[in-house]
Amino acid sequence: MVRYTVVIPAAGKGKRMGADENKLMLTLQGKPIIVWTVEAFSKDAWCERIVLAVRPEEQGWFERQLYHLETPITYVTGGEERQQSVRAGLQVVDPNGIVLIHDGARPFVRIDQLHAIAEAAETEGAILAVPVKDTVKQVTAGQIKQTVPREALWLAQTPQAFPAADIRAVHNQAERSGFIGTDDASLFEWAGKKVTVLTGDYHNIKMTTPEDLLFGEAILTKEDYQ
Repeated sequence: MVRYTVVIPAAGKGKRMGADENKLMLTLQGKPIIVWTVEAFSKDAWCERIVLAVRPEEQGWFERQLYHLETPITYVTGGEERQQSVRAGLQVVDPNGIVLIHDGARPFVRIDQLHAIAEAAETEGAILAVPVKDTVKQVTAGQIKQTVPREALWLAQTPQAFPAADIRAVHNQAERSGFIGTDDASLFEWAGKKVTVLTGDYHNIKMTTPEDLLFGEAILTKEDYQ
């Protein structure tokens, strides 16, 4: 058993969702997205603590929605950008342990995936990812420049897992250097550290656009997500 803490950035505004509120407050089958997500970790005996980076004016709402969970939840103030929120969360994590970083808008991660990635992170960074299925085109000014071989292309997911001291040091280094990564693994790569890829699950989608809400509702009709 590998005990871990999970940091979940939850201070975003969800512009691509086109909502007037934090997209994590939107519902799937009547339950807010963030509740589905946090419950996935609270059901895992390996998860010791959940750290949520939120906007101060929304913290009360999150507390009311998540009060029923037994896993300890620590709230920190998130930033304008995801990277800032993750960094804020890392400051309260035990540096001697393993930390998972997970998108609040990915409610369908499975416990077996959490265990696999936590074990992999005992020695280096690790992420979940899935192979690209579609043909990929590189396009410039509306014209195809080339067809990119997809055999080596993977779509990164979360959670992404790291030795806590290492990822916190990398985030602090990136902050000092003004480097903004596309995800936490990209910061690890930028710092010259190794990241292992574990095969994820195509159901582990991120609620980003209104269409994703429809996909999420469909996933929840599957018996193993009840």
